[in-house]
Amino acid sequence: MRILIAEDDAVSRRLLQAMLVKWGYEVQVTRNGTEALQALQAEDAPGLAVLDWMMPEMDGIEVCRHIRQRSASPYIYVIMLTTRNRREDIIEGMDAGADDYVIKPFDAHELQVRVRAGVRILDLQAALLAAQEELRIQAAKDSLTGLWNHAVIVGTLQRELERAQREGKPLGVIMADLDHYKRVNDTYGHVAGDLVLCEVANRIRSTVRPYDAVGRYGGEEFLIVAPGCDSGEAFRLGERIRETISGQVFSISDGLLSVTMSLGTAACDEGRSCDASALIRAADTALYQAKAEGRNRVMPANGSGPGKHA
Repeated sequence: MRILIAEDDAVSRRLLQAMLVKWGYEVQVTRNGTEALQALQAEDAPGLAVLDWMMPEMDGIEVCRHIRQRSASPYIYVIMLTTRNRREDIIEGMDAGADDYVIKPFDAHELQVRVRAGVRILDLQAALLAAQEELRIQAAKDSLTGLWNHAVIVGTLQRELERAQREGKPLGVIMADLDHYKRVNDTYGHVAGDLVLCEVANRIRSTVRPYDAVGRYGGEEFLIVAPGCDSGEAFRLGERIRETISGQVFSISDGLLSVTMSLGTAACDEGRSCDASALIRAADTALYQAKAEGRNRVMPANGSGPGKHA
């Protein structure tokens, strides 16, 4: 834990720094309120601050008010050092946003206990934020495959399309569907079917570029959003995915299983004005054309060009 101290008196500053270092903390030293505020507004600001109330340029109360006005996280825990011990003064300090206070001249043990309490609160806050982030990620992911869920991948398409049109760049969209997936469930059971879906998701992830987005659109259908891909590039990416799925058998409890995939591709080419729903419909229509023409193939949205595979 890194702790900032703001104290204009040199003797008190050195004493405070020595105590905190002895207790195992990393210490950042400032000599007035202006320096303290600058340090606490930095991107890598310390999580806990011990501020003297009376300082030149800007006092501890003013520093505290400034950092509480910002909405950015993480939270900075503030302990105020003060010679003022009237109830009114304590209330003023807490109203300004201080979390705790220590009356000067301070007792070392009391200060240590209050610092330890502040560190414990910050640790609890960090754990809570981590849990919230994990819940946010879980809510955005498909529980089986770990891919983005339907709502998130469609939202990603909308955002990427807006960015592509802003920057004058193309955007590719691929709809992919496993061939005869119902047979897998009916023949080998739903557990095997789930294993196949998870492996398909892994293979797609390993084939696309790091900045492409892959989502489970529904059932055994997947949506891939490929920034920077025009019609031809989207088709070629779809072909690589198809080969990745069909090129190696799947291992399930009952043995080895061959799986193929049909894909439809569409793109908003450079300079065009496109609609996200229309792109999905175009790719979906191409997908069903690929199914109608024998499966295990990639079909571009205009229905022309290569795409047939045995």
